[in-house]
Amino acid sequence: MRVVVTGGFGFIGSSFVNYLDSLGHNVLIVDKLTYAADIENVNAAGNTILAVEKDICDITAEDIGDYEYLVNFAAESHVDNSIEDGRPFVRSNIEGTFNLLELARKNKNLKKFIQISTDEVYGDLKDLKMRYAQEQSPLRPSSYYSSTKAAADMLVQACARTYNLPYLITRTCNNFGSNQHKEKFIPVIIDNVINEKPIPVYGDGQQSREWIWVEDNVKHIFNLMVSDYKGIQNIGSKTSYKNLEIINMVSKIVGKKVKYKFVSDRLGHDKLYRIKSQYDQPIITKTLKQFLTEEICKYL
Repeated sequence: MRVVVTGGFGFIGSSFVNYLDSLGHNVLIVDKLTYAADIENVNAAGNTILAVEKDICDITAEDIGDYEYLVNFAAESHVDNSIEDGRPFVRSNIEGTFNLLELARKNKNLKKFIQISTDEVYGDLKDLKMRYAQEQSPLRPSSYYSSTKAAADMLVQACARTYNLPYLITRTCNNFGSNQHKEKFIPVIIDNVINEKPIPVYGDGQQSREWIWVEDNVKHIFNLMVSDYKGIQNIGSKTSYKNLEIINMVSKIVGKKVKYKFVSDRLGHDKLYRIKSQYDQPIITKTLKQFLTEEICKYL
């Protein structure tokens, strides 16, 4: 089968592409190669992967040709950047998704449109005094990032209702894994602890997030993609950590005392994300502690 993967050189997108390639499927990557993309993330085993360097807002039917599945990983995703300037988030996450939907609904061979969303669309569960969010929970996004992702989800659902578009929306918790951009939380912690540099900690460091290994996530996305399932599905791991707990975990594995640098909390920072699904969840094959131990051994 032929699959179009937008954002295929990013962290999660490249893991999905590599998995597709390992199964022998033909893949076309659409990626504008921003700072978060890295072509080295894709380990093509054969000649099954092609790529187009282009913004999803500008991609045309001629650019991508025929395909059966379109999987949209492309997104502006760094919340801090969205606080500084939300315009790129509106363009990529909303306008880009709309353009892809217009292309997909006109493709007669389309089997499914897959929108990769986030658990952040449900907002801060601590404010709502909720233990977890499910697929039918209301959307209460707190940032320009999460609000544009929520808007994109609604565009997909509107297109599905109006044009009978077969679709899947996955709302996944935080991912960990190799090849993550160096600005992200876990790579920053590992680097700073090993090199004995102070770790910036937002607020009190008690923000709680659910974490899943990226490989487990993409395999579950693939299984959902080729299944008969259509609609929204949360993808979680049932394992949550507070930010300070992860920092202390890394410190213990490295064997060095951590240096905290508490800084002013992020504007509108959510305290708690946790999701639950009424459907089958991914098989968890690697925990955060296992990954951190393996990754830190590479450094040491």
